[in-house]
Amino acid sequence: MTGTSSPTGTLRLRFTALAREVAKFGVVGALGVLVNFAVFNLMRHGTDLQVVRASVIATVVAIVFNYVGFRYFTYRDRDKSGRAKELTLFLLFSIVGLVIENGVLYAATYGFGWDSSLQSNVFKFLGMGLATLFRFWSYRTWVFRALPAREAVASAESFLDEPSGAPAVQRAK
Repeated sequence: MTGTSSPTGTLRLRFTALAREVAKFGVVGALGVLVNFAVFNLMRHGTDLQVVRASVIATVVAIVFNYVGFRYFTYRDRDKSGRAKELTLFLLFSIVGLVIENGVLYAATYGFGWDSSLQSNVFKFLGMGLATLFRFWSYRTWVFRALPAREAVASAESFLDEPSGAPAVQRAK
């Protein structure tokens, strides 16, 4: 029996795959955060835009950056057949994330009057954190779905590794 045929081995493989996905999501996300903050601070200090408007523009730039990173790095092995649907869902969930992210900033700025540069960056960061949790869940669940063929192959392979399939496997040996 191999390490992958036991329930513990299967669980370990799933955990390892999820950890790899989280790491890749984190790399793209971290770069997206840098893009978001860079554009936000350039817009905030280089223009006369209000803080939330500057943040929305920065978030939109980061959304475009992140889509490219997620599609071609994090989820490059996922189903690519429905690009229009994928992009539509990505934009829909990204807009919800944009509202979460900038809603926190809006509440801090206009609800509490916390409008210094440091306060704006802190509340933008907090909003980004909440939005990131939502985006990770929604992107992996609805946008960049696993390939059905890989799931079927994995299911078939796990069936062959089970003890109940032993006679068929023994004949093949």
